[in-house]
Parts: sequence; structure tokens; C-alpha cells
Amino acid sequence: MKHKNSPAAGTPAADKPAEVTAREQQPAAWQCIIDLPSERGISRLVTEPLLEHLGAHGWPPADIFSIHLAAEEAIVNAIVHGNKLDPNKKVHVECLISAELARVEITDEGAGFDPKAVPDCTSEERWEVPSGRGVMLMRTFMTRLEYNAKGNSVLMEKRRD
Repeated sequence: MKHKNSPAAGTPAADKPAEVTAREQQPAAWQCIIDLPSERGISRLVTEPLLEHLGAHGWPPADIFSIHLAAEEAIVNAIVHGNKLDPNKKVHVECLISAELARVEITDEGAGFDPKAVPDCTSEERWEVPSGRGVMLMRTFMTRLEYNAKGNSVLMEKRRD
């Protein structure tokens, strides 16, 4: 697993005026790039440090909850539905967390899917179906949600207001 703090762009701290805003005092952006095995429960290797760094960058609790839920759902979907729990397949995850942006990209080695073909989980005939809510939750909670053409990679972003 590769974690790194990247320096903020701009002038050196010594050149900054005495008045510095709270957001400028935030830690440098946190990045994580990891290949996860396709096994249940492994998403914690991403979600635990993700939660820590969202808090360190001053994200409000409601946003931390939303980003965590979306990331967890996308990773589990990649492991279970994309890679079908195949121990020979990996899930590639890239995260970038700063005070202004939370970005998570997840790619599995599966055949992909058409996100437009996922049934509406809010329709009455789907209320008791135990699956199919993850994509709707990710769309609801994130500012940006995009899939690649194959449907085996999702890019999620949440921007701070």
C-alpha cells in the first residue's frame, strides 16, 4: 500500500502573509493507492485511513459518513459483483483527500456492467429486494459519479461547499 502526503501548491510558507485561513492550515493532501484481494472485509484497509484523513482535513461528520458509505459500497460491489470473490483478481483503489475534495476511484477485473440498467430501488416492487441500493446511494451522496465505458471502474468525488 502506498500512502503519501503531497505538498500544497503555491508559495513557500515563509512567503505567506501572517493571516492564514483555517483551510490553508490543513494538512497536505493524502493519497492512497492499493490493490486489494477479492475477499470480504478487506475494504477496511482503505476505509479506516480514509475516515482518519477526512477528519484530519476537517470534513463535517455528515460528509464523512457519506464518503465512507459510498467508498465501502463501491469496494464491496467490485469484490462481490465485479470480481465475484475470485482470489486471483484484485480491486485497484486510488484515493485523494484534501480539505476541498474527496476523490475515490475503484477498478475491478470483472466484465463490467451498465449502471443505467440497474433497476430503480425506490420502485414499490423493489422495496423488499435486498440488493440494488448501492449505486443509488453513491449517486445521492457524491458530487460526481462516473463509470468507465466497460463498467468496471467508478470515479467518485465529493467537493466541499
